[in-house]
Amino acid sequence: MHEMSLCSGLREIIEEQPRLQHFSRVLRVRLEMGALAGVESAALRFGFAVIMHHTLVQGAALKIIALPGQAWCPDCAQPIRIQRWFAPCPRCGGYALQVKGGDELRIKDLEVE
Repeated sequence: MHEMSLCSGLREIIEEQPRLQHFSRVLRVRLEMGALAGVESAALRFGFAVIMHHTLVQGAALKIIALPGQAWCPDCAQPIRIQRWFAPCPRCGGYALQVKGGDELRIKDLEVE
């Protein structure tokens, strides 16, 4: 389950912030997660609770902001939304799509005290 290693990376990023931003506790973490990120939200939530135990993030709320997959279809010359990798264009059925977004997983912001 790669979500555990993702949560370890999130913990490392978050644990750097108190010395830079001068806070003592994290109350909420908001993550942007794209539809194409290949991350299972339930597994991410579980990993977050486990990995953040005994840290300044323990007990913090995790808010996942779902972002759509975005691509460019050169055949239609239009931007489109997709739900999964290698999906055909919903307009023309073509497969020459260029992914433009929705594959990210990033910390949007932290609510701290």
